Amino acid sequence: MKKKVLIGLSGGVDSSVAALLLLKAGYDVEGVFMRNWDSAANMDFKGNPTLYDETCEQERDYQDAKMVADKLGIVLHRVDFIHEYWDRVFSYFIDEYNKNRTPNPDVLCNNEIKFKAFVDYAQKFNPDYIAMGHYANIDHSGEYPRLLRAYDKNKDQTYFLSQLKTEQLKNVLFPIGHLTKSEVRKLAKEADLITAEKKDSTGICFIGERHFAEFLSNYLPAKEGDMRRLDGTYIKKHFGLMNYTIGQRKGLGIGGSKDTQDAWFVVGKDLKTNTLFVEPGFHHPYLYSDNAIITEVKWRGEKKNGEYTAKFRYRQDDQKVLIEWIDDTTLKVLYPHKVRAVTPGQVCAIYSGDECVGSGFISEVFMKDEKRLYS
Repeated sequence: MKKKVLIGLSGGVDSSVAALLLLKAGYDVEGVFMRNWDSAANMDFKGNPTLYDETCEQERDYQDAKMVADKLGIVLHRVDFIHEYWDRVFSYFIDEYNKNRTPNPDVLCNNEIKFKAFVDYAQKFNPDYIAMGHYANIDHSGEYPRLLRAYDKNKDQTYFLSQLKTEQLKNVLFPIGHLTKSEVRKLAKEADLITAEKKDSTGICFIGERHFAEFLSNYLPAKEGDMRRLDGTYIKKHFGLMNYTIGQRKGLGIGGSKDTQDAWFVVGKDLKTNTLFVEPGFHHPYLYSDNAIITEVKWRGEKKNGEYTAKFRYRQDDQKVLIEWIDDTTLKVLYPHKVRAVTPGQVCAIYSGDECVGSGFISEVFMKDEKRLYS
């Protein structure tokens, strides 16, 4: 009998080709389109309609997924995870911003929706595997599944998968992990799939592209405060700490001054005084740190201190680090060469060669023994 695979079919080219490759490999394939954001309701936390007027992409994505499924001759199921997304992802997302941290919703989407709610839903079909169109690889040959980088390092998505537990990676397939993006599009074109030249989705996971500050203001009222230099010099008013992140340049509305023609960057935030700190220069010393505390760590394999590499944000080059376990879910990560704009709330993904062994959330950032004003 053919082994059965349930694949998340999003209406994009990557999941379309993943389904195509599974069929070519001889699997019995069924697709699932996940609807996770209720654009029609568009409510805030108090149940009031928000003022944001959006163009919903979800229905178009579903129609694209349906046309791909029909073309491939597979069944497509449609499931709503709206409540799960709101409770497990979006509420956390807003809460982190409320704490003056910069969260990464894509990581939570994978943890709570694609590899939890989806897996729970899939059980009624009794599949042998579930599959997704992520750029990543899994080695199932050992005693536990190993999450490995994709062949296309420019598209590698192990950073977003880094918080998954070992159990969540069992019986998972990533059919396009050995391909480049151009090869994926070529296969889609050869198969005459409608998604072959479809633009990649961007923006907030499952919510899409929008004017971010305006969208966020529906859920967190912006509180105006002072924008100052580190020495206390007043610059202007900011329009809400939640709208800025460490290392940010755009949107500050500060030109050159008589003292410098360098661009200005966010170098710190103080939630207690609602102060945003800015300084000129991409390489301002206050933007750099040499160690950080990482919490809520998920780890696959043996826990041991030592040398690894890490990414403190997506698409960042690998950074050589030394990790020291503080307790079972907390790490101290040291990087004596110094790294720019390590930001609380973001994920620190840790690698041993090509294997992503785990990750956690950046909690506190230090330069030597001085805590940075990043939160």
